[in-house]
Amino acid sequence: MVFCQSFSIKRNFGEPVNNMLERHVEHNTTRANGYDRAPADNHRVWNSVCPSSQKDAGLQVSWARHEDEVKEAQKLRFDIFSSEMGARLNTPVPGLDIDLFDDFCEHLLVRDTQTQQVVGTYRVLTPAQAKRIGSTYSDMEFDLTRLRSLRSRMVELGRACVHPHHRTGGVVMALWGALATFMVRNDLDTMLGCASVPMMHNGVMTGAAAASIWHQLRQTHLAPIEYQVMPRLPLPVDELGVEGEGCEAEPPALIRGYLRLGAKILGAPAWDPDFNTADLPMIMRLSDLPARYRKHFLGGA
Repeated sequence: MVFCQSFSIKRNFGEPVNNMLERHVEHNTTRANGYDRAPADNHRVWNSVCPSSQKDAGLQVSWARHEDEVKEAQKLRFDIFSSEMGARLNTPVPGLDIDLFDDFCEHLLVRDTQTQQVVGTYRVLTPAQAKRIGSTYSDMEFDLTRLRSLRSRMVELGRACVHPHHRTGGVVMALWGALATFMVRNDLDTMLGCASVPMMHNGVMTGAAAASIWHQLRQTHLAPIEYQVMPRLPLPVDELGVEGEGCEAEPPALIRGYLRLGAKILGAPAWDPDFNTADLPMIMRLSDLPARYRKHFLGGA
């Protein structure tokens, strides 16, 4: 679940961050910036389906409580985005993926209970914090004007990634379970993010696969017109569709997972030049969660 399998896997902006590294996260173990992070789940242990070498390992889910834990998430992000994906990260600290939004976000962590290593992460930008910083990350890539009526109860998910040794589904399920609990406890109902599709396809640098996925999903999972958004740097999907005629690329596994949860595509993809990915804007509302997933994640709530 590396590239093309996460919400908002993105580049850094490069703006100066005056006190990011010195900041002490201003929240305790149960509340952050006015939001309830569900103390009952703060160190919840999940069983996971792991490779045979780690089949006895469990997963521990928690919210980052201090700067050192945030740095653990940033290190995992750097290792995957830069070292594995080859993204160009303009980071103020070598070995850490840092941008100006980190300082305003809650960071959800999944640890391997045997090693205590962070093996999965999401960051969550709440409505109050989005208002403080002035935008969401997705606003930088898309004109989100049509979503203004949703913003008061909408969180942005971003920087999702999973360690290569744990990409068997357990980490993602643990993250989703904690996010669902967070949403319900805080009376939030909408999740926004960008799903990234790599421009590299079968060893060739082309956007044909991303164009193919867009043309497929617009037929089956496009949001109503009142919620559709426009990319600020559009991927030329029509030209790429002609170029890649006959290319029927399958959506990445996590995108398929989001769609099964009721997520919708908000519009055509933007091009992220630093990650060289096509970013599909996506939205997921709790009211659209199918009954079986509602029962699994929310206990039928």
